[in-house]
Amino acid sequence: MTDPGERLRSSLAADQSSSSAGGLADFDSPIAMEALRATRVLHAADQEPFPAPSRIRVVTVANQKGGVGKTTSTVNLGVALALYGLRTLVIDLDPQGNASTALGVDHTVGTPSVYDALVGDSTLTEVVHPTTASPNLHCVPATIDLAGAEIELVSVVAREYRLRRAIEGYIAALPEDQRPHYVLIDCPPSLGLLTLNALVAGDEVLIPIQCEYYALEGLGQLLNNIDLVRQHLNPGIAVSTILLTMYDGRTKLADQVADEVRNHFGDIVLDAVIPRNVRVSEAPGYGQSVLTYDPGSRGSTSYVEAARELARRGVDLPPIDRTVTPGAATAFAVAEQAAPGTQDGQQA
Repeated sequence: MTDPGERLRSSLAADQSSSSAGGLADFDSPIAMEALRATRVLHAADQEPFPAPSRIRVVTVANQKGGVGKTTSTVNLGVALALYGLRTLVIDLDPQGNASTALGVDHTVGTPSVYDALVGDSTLTEVVHPTTASPNLHCVPATIDLAGAEIELVSVVAREYRLRRAIEGYIAALPEDQRPHYVLIDCPPSLGLLTLNALVAGDEVLIPIQCEYYALEGLGQLLNNIDLVRQHLNPGIAVSTILLTMYDGRTKLADQVADEVRNHFGDIVLDAVIPRNVRVSEAPGYGQSVLTYDPGSRGSTSYVEAARELARRGVDLPPIDRTVTPGAATAFAVAEQAAPGTQDGQQA
């Protein structure tokens, strides 16, 4: 498997040879390599921007298993896309509010949040917050109030469509040159109403998969749930991207899991792989993404590579008709078929 650092090293070497005949520091020096990686990220605005997608991409980042890198991937992909010129909106749909924390957005009780758009009368425009990572990146935070939304939405008509309608209203209210290129929705680790709202709102699903066998066990259940949503609620939803996370190149197990995923899912698996990297875990403690916390780390480089690949795949996407008539199936009917006997929010 190609090391992200090797790909960047080749790219940097090519850039240097074309721009100067003198040569730089030894690329094999760890310090020089980290400095070059940091320079690439810190001066993203001076480099060639990522290509804009052919349509607005609403991407649901989902996996009912916890700890596989959903929030980390949502945040760092969002920051990378924004730093390289693409307007991006991150919607934190997890009551824990980890994506909000990582982006430095306040999510204390009383903060206008996605809860107010789902359960209350607020529009998404009223609960969007800017971030310090990039002027191109905005965030809809989640507060602890969201934990009660599953119960409060039970009696609401067309409750599965609340987030979808909020996003459509937000996009329609913006001038065309201010509309986001990407909307990334960070889901909680469950198959309840919040995740269902995210699947109905999205056109694509991005599934982060940890490079360990436990991460594969619940994948069939998630795919079955997505199929049910496609049949009853959102015929346009499809799994478009799989991202391998927490890859440890020192173990054969990681290679075996990665090969199994690639053999089964084929081209929808990104070539870029996210390695285990302590900087990725440290960054949220400082209210930052790894790209702004330590731009020279391998974790930062890997997320930039993944975001670049995601952007390139969005250039020639066909248009999608987002007009859907709510079907007879309810949220709980779909959830029960996908995970019989599972209580909402039971899985951490």
